[in-house]
Amino acid sequence: MEKITKEVYLKWYEDMLFWRKFEDKLAAVYIQQKVRGFLHLYNGQEAVLAGALHAMDLKKDRMITAYRNHVQPIGMGVDPKKVMAELYGKVTGTSKGMGGSMHIFSKEHRFYGGHGIVGGQIPLGAGLAFADKYFKRDSVTLCYMGDGAVRQGSLHESFNLAMLWQLPVVFVCENNGYAMGTSVARTSHSTDIWKLGLGYEMPCGPVDGMDPVTVAKEMSKAIERARSGGGPTFLEMKTYRYRGHSMSDAQHYRTKEEVEEYKKIDPITQVLSVIKEKKYASEDQIKEIDARVKKQVSECEKFAEESDYPPVNQLYDMVYDQEDYPFVQHKI
Repeated sequence: MEKITKEVYLKWYEDMLFWRKFEDKLAAVYIQQKVRGFLHLYNGQEAVLAGALHAMDLKKDRMITAYRNHVQPIGMGVDPKKVMAELYGKVTGTSKGMGGSMHIFSKEHRFYGGHGIVGGQIPLGAGLAFADKYFKRDSVTLCYMGDGAVRQGSLHESFNLAMLWQLPVVFVCENNGYAMGTSVARTSHSTDIWKLGLGYEMPCGPVDGMDPVTVAKEMSKAIERARSGGGPTFLEMKTYRYRGHSMSDAQHYRTKEEVEEYKKIDPITQVLSVIKEKKYASEDQIKEIDARVKKQVSECEKFAEESDYPPVNQLYDMVYDQEDYPFVQHKI
């Protein structure tokens, strides 16, 4: 793994702060009804992404996840203005305004969604890894899921085939404690989700998902194992979300005191503490980063606000039709 230097800490701070403020802005415009439908925010879980990106080779590795998926593509290199525009339903968005919050996608940057069906992305992640192995590509797929998705049968089918074929995939459960509003303890006999890997003899283990350093170290091991032909890994990132499951979540299942306790180990605060302790940046330099982040978020909002909505005829442009598609018999 690349050494965690001063530059890495400063990048982590700026990236995670931007992701947090980007989504805070989304929450604000959602209340103004500028963003419609569902909106699932990542606040509190940023260390899982920051650590993973540090371990990845962004020139060839892939990522696929569920519907809490706004900041991952930004981390992979997608223009945040386009992500914001997609959430607004504007034609300048990543999917021309046709995907919305739960379906951000970028083939160019190897980010394969954003999937609204719980657990639906797990076999797709295994499939991406299968393609890499089949075509002998030196790439690794990171396949993310929430703690609620591990109760889906698709996970077990994917785990079995991933081990059988030794696919270059890292399965990652972001366990934030609640599948929508139901705690893991109420839906699973074992609350140690990582142990599901044991039944398939898959390398697995728990990870402190609030610390990007720990995440980076464990992800590096898993990615290297996959890249060298050692097969899949299953990691349970123990993390926490500060906002509700979605914007419509009243959060009656937990107390404000519980949320405040987790805020004491906020990944952004942890990284900032190291920066200050090791004097990686002065107070003025930190203020410059904060100002830069604020300006960038404002630019994203302005871009989305000023972009046009898609024309009605775009609906027809998005329908897939191929006359010579194999296995389809056309009437003469």
